[in-house]
Amino acid sequence: MKKIAIILAALAATGTVYAQNVQTAAEEAAKALTEAAEQEVKRVERSIYWTRTADFDLGFNQTSLTSWAAGGYNTLALAAGMDAKAVYAKDLLKWDNRLQLNYGFLWSADNSKWDFTASFDFRSQFTNSYDKYVQDQQTKLWSGTLKSGFLSPAYTNIALGMEWAPTNWFNINIAPLTGGFTICTINELKKGYGMKPIDETDLTLGYHSALFQFGAQVKLNFKASINDVVGYDTQLVIFTDYLNKPFVFNRINWDNKITWQLAKFFKIGLNTWLIYDPIITIDGVTSKTQFKEFVAINFTYTISNKK
Repeated sequence: MKKIAIILAALAATGTVYAQNVQTAAEEAAKALTEAAEQEVKRVERSIYWTRTADFDLGFNQTSLTSWAAGGYNTLALAAGMDAKAVYAKDLLKWDNRLQLNYGFLWSADNSKWDFTASFDFRSQFTNSYDKYVQDQQTKLWSGTLKSGFLSPAYTNIALGMEWAPTNWFNINIAPLTGGFTICTINELKKGYGMKPIDETDLTLGYHSALFQFGAQVKLNFKASINDVVGYDTQLVIFTDYLNKPFVFNRINWDNKITWQLAKFFKIGLNTWLIYDPIITIDGVTSKTQFKEFVAINFTYTISNKK
């Protein structure tokens, strides 16, 4: 009987251990299923927050004109494009993302075309200029207020873009990548030409000698002859700064020139310059618009190879 009791006790202990193992395994399995379900719910929730779409286009266009009264040119065009969107929305938060890409080729029977262009400009002056001259009563010498000088200011400009020249008297240049420096080397003039302080908290340290601007530029050129002796030439340049109030007309330069051929070697000219620049100050006062004009009588002699 004693042996039977020992065997039954051992079987009972084994059953208890087995039952505990089974219970532990069941709990772990249930926990794993719960975590998997939670992860699946999280993945579903994340997918609901995002909405993604993408459209792809590939097209061919051909135009042929024969005795067409309205006019026009035969053209062939091939274009490809993509419009992709990704929108995240959760509660009061919304984030829109959009990417648009277009690329194409165009052939036209028209003689006018777009050309890739790269241009570099540098503008300054040779000597100092003064204003508000006064005479010293003792020395009888005249002195004035310094307004500008060599490299004060100076403008450098590099523009990469495209030019459309439908005729020899008109063209337009669009340069979405335009960068350059405004330079001023005379300390007392730096603030007036928009140079930034070296230290905003301590203006006694002075100002930088150069201001970098990067943006887009549009340049239009127009030239016409009113008759055999009178001509008109104009250029309009509009620049917007990506780094400071982009897509606003930051600077406008408009030059006009009218000439009259008075005789074979003598010419009368009227020139005007209009500048709109919001960073310029004159005598401590912001002067966005500047204007200059002069009339000149010139002796002109041209040397060229005879054709």
